[in-house]
Amino acid sequence: MGAPIQGGHCAVGIPIAVLVILILSSLPIFPDATGATSVATTTATGTSPSAPLATMFVEKGLANGQPSPYCNVGEFANLTAASLTNPYNVLCYTPQDLRTAYNFPNYLDGTGQTIVIVDPFGSPTVQADLNAFDAAFHLPRTTIQIVCEGGVCPVFNSSDPIQVGSTSEIDQDTQWAHAMAPGAHIVLFVARSDDDLSLEQAALGAVVMFPHSIVSQSFGDFEPDMIQGTCFLLTDTPNGVCSPAYVRETLATGEAAYELAAREGTTVFAGSGDWGADNSPFGYTTSNPLYPASSPWVTAVGGTMGFPYYFGSIPSCGASRTCSTGLVNFLNTPSCQLNTASPTATARCTPVGYGDEQVWNEPAFDVASGGAPSAFFGVPSYQRGLGLTARTTPDVSFNAAGDGGVFIYWSLGGAGPGLYDAFGTSQGSPCWAGIAALADQLAAIEHRGTIGFINPALYEIGNSPWLYHRDFHDITIGNNTVAGSPDNVGYNAGPGWDGATGWGTPNVANLVPDLVALSGN
Repeated sequence: MGAPIQGGHCAVGIPIAVLVILILSSLPIFPDATGATSVATTTATGTSPSAPLATMFVEKGLANGQPSPYCNVGEFANLTAASLTNPYNVLCYTPQDLRTAYNFPNYLDGTGQTIVIVDPFGSPTVQADLNAFDAAFHLPRTTIQIVCEGGVCPVFNSSDPIQVGSTSEIDQDTQWAHAMAPGAHIVLFVARSDDDLSLEQAALGAVVMFPHSIVSQSFGDFEPDMIQGTCFLLTDTPNGVCSPAYVRETLATGEAAYELAAREGTTVFAGSGDWGADNSPFGYTTSNPLYPASSPWVTAVGGTMGFPYYFGSIPSCGASRTCSTGLVNFLNTPSCQLNTASPTATARCTPVGYGDEQVWNEPAFDVASGGAPSAFFGVPSYQRGLGLTARTTPDVSFNAAGDGGVFIYWSLGGAGPGLYDAFGTSQGSPCWAGIAALADQLAAIEHRGTIGFINPALYEIGNSPWLYHRDFHDITIGNNTVAGSPDNVGYNAGPGWDGATGWGTPNVANLVPDLVALSGN
């Protein structure tokens, strides 16, 4: 989560999903559904447990089955945007919505492939939450394999807000990797803690134990933290200063993992961050990326949001056949009720295709897509010719919006068990892992090896105009200057690759065969 914390914390990896605490008590899995209004408060999951992100009122849920794309949330408080009237509905998307918008092929489901999710602490409810998510959205059930770094699982502390909050990231990662590739085997590889070295050791363990798999990570630390050697929560040395040896070991462990992955045919993804180009909500004033997204061996996933963006308003679709909520086009039927700010409990919407997108940048939440040049790594071969001076993130993007977020099922949330709206660039990492699983499945059908390290193939596609416009949605609107950036640091979207969204978002059915054809398998 992204609550502002002043100063550095190189010893703590930050989960980069941002969760809006909004619960929908409407599906069959919610026995206590009511129309009552309650209050829930979010706290940061990888940072100070006392720093709230937002407070909001939770209103009535929607009907059984696929919900309306409206989350049906009440008034947001403690946000930087102008006050909103109550009731107010933000958009929330289902797996079916995003699979339709991004054109996932129906003939592939990831069967025979393994997606490894690396997260700290573990979760006592991860399997039950996935079962509930699958029931809510009619997905096939699967059993998560849980592996712990060093063979010993950490004892989960239910009284620790950081560990409890981390379960939301685990739920988001496992549920959405499964949603995008429902036939794939899901592994949760548990790090002992959320300090940087433990997370990189877990990543290395995952790569060694599961070769030819897909690894998804939704954590990161700011490169300046590691350079200046500042710590948070005193997890490295008693005086809160990371030793140079600790930083060297962290980078060496991470790079050993990711280079080994590339050699062995394992694909690795990481979110690019949620606080713009400079991460200024954490006190920085110059552009800087997150590691491990900045590793040249990792595919960094940035964020987008719908265009138009309807925060504080609703679509006006009149009598047209379809209605765009930004990212997703829906059939504009009376049962969908997209022309009203107060859909009833019988709302039903059918997604039919892609709308449009822009750079993820939501001033109301003080968040924007991460992406910046690295201070650690030079320009890799696949990024040559772009006019860059260093390895620069992101490589690709995926939906990351809060208003336009995704449903997850979270048992340990502050408003009680149920569906929550999750957002952030860590949403894209497990979803891109699902896309890679589809490509690996197709490669197996064609008697090829796994697609492995995909960055060279992505940039080859991007540099071919014909392939690029088939395989990607080129994002040309917006920038990743986060609200409140003191020096207004950020990068504009534009044609082709840019420092806000990379090559853009996928047209999956077209992209997957080209990844298989062009990857080194």
